[in-house]
Order: sequence, then C-alpha cells, then structure tokens
Amino acid sequence: MILFNKVSKRYPGGYKALIQVNFHLKRGEMTFLTGHSGAGKSTLLRLIALIERNSSGQIVVGGQNLSRLPNHHIPYLRRKIGMTFQEHRLLFDRTVFDNVALPLVIAGFRHQEIRRRVRAALDKVGLLNKEKSYPITLSGGQQQRVGIARAVVNKPPILLADEPTGNLDPGLAREIMNLFVQFNQVGVTVLIASHALGLIKSMGYRTLILQQGNLIGDTYPRR
Repeated sequence: MILFNKVSKRYPGGYKALIQVNFHLKRGEMTFLTGHSGAGKSTLLRLIALIERNSSGQIVVGGQNLSRLPNHHIPYLRRKIGMTFQEHRLLFDRTVFDNVALPLVIAGFRHQEIRRRVRAALDKVGLLNKEKSYPITLSGGQQQRVGIARAVVNKPPILLADEPTGNLDPGLAREIMNLFVQFNQVGVTVLIASHALGLIKSMGYRTLILQQGNLIGDTYPRR
C-alpha cells in the first residue's frame, strides 16, 4: 500500500529531513512512526500526501508512483488519503457538520449523501450531538475527534495522523488511539506519527523509528 525506496528529502539551504528511507506498509496494516522532535516524522507523512515532494528515491502509494504523478492528479490521490493534524486545522467560523462535510463538498457529492456520510462519521467518533456546534466551544479532545471525522468521511483506504494525541491527557490520548484501531479493524491502512512512546508500546503495533532523518528501527510486537 505504501512503499518507500531510498527516499530522501532535502530542503533549500541543504537541510536533510529524510535520508535514504526504506519501508513497506501492507494494505490494512497499522503502524506507528516515532522519533525525536525534528526527526522527520511530519515530513514523511507530508510526502505520502504529496503536500511536499521527495528529493530522491521512489514513493509508491496504492500502486501509484508519486514521483511520476503530475500536479493536476494530486487532488485525486488525496481523496484516497485521510490526514489529521496536531493543530486540528478546523474552520472556526463553520459548524462541526460543515467542517466534516468540506472534503465531500469539494469532491462534488450530493447534499443527501453528504448529510448521510457526515452524520455517520460524527457518530463513529461520538460527536453526533455536536454537529451544530462551533469548534471553539469544544474541548481539545473533541476538536481532535472532529478532525478525525473529517479525515475519514470520504472513506479513504489510507489514514495518516500527525501527533494526534500531542496536546491531550493520557486518558483522552488512549481514546483517540483506540479510534484509529477501530478504523484499522475495518481495513484502513493507518500510519500514526507520535512521540508518546509509552502509549505506542502499550498498543502493540509495528513501530518505525526515525533519528535525524534516518530510519534506525523497524520493530514488530511479540505476539
């Protein structure tokens, strides 16, 4: 589903965010990505979603070679990828419903289908009763759930999460992680960047470890 073959990312000025990274995520796999601040976790996720392009190497997502993907095809690739961010990136002048509906509106879905999908996504994250609320009235954990609902409303086969529990207390963090487990259990390929080492270890999934742009570990849990 996601293949990195000798992938590097160099920014203007010479800074190397990723250096010769190799890994393969199978379809339906759930994996954590960890490492120190600045290790390259966010960069790696951004390359998968083509928010940025790699400098060298090969990235294949769902059978598509991203190095050969023209810019006008990027929106179609992103419809297959749901992504959540630590800072949520919600529109605070729009209701929860409208925030979650946005990817469907952009994709041109009909109103009736949008309503059905948005309500289903909000129900999945436990926020159906908040559809008319505005994000500013929600807690940090609830805002993160809105971001997750928006990421999955289009039913993407791939879900990426960048530090989804970074600002949450341990109890809420585990609840959010369990939501990702539920999506993985229905076949979604999930890759989560996180520095919450204790939580990651307790979850018992494959873990990729970055250090200064190098992939230094690829560990599997003992079953």
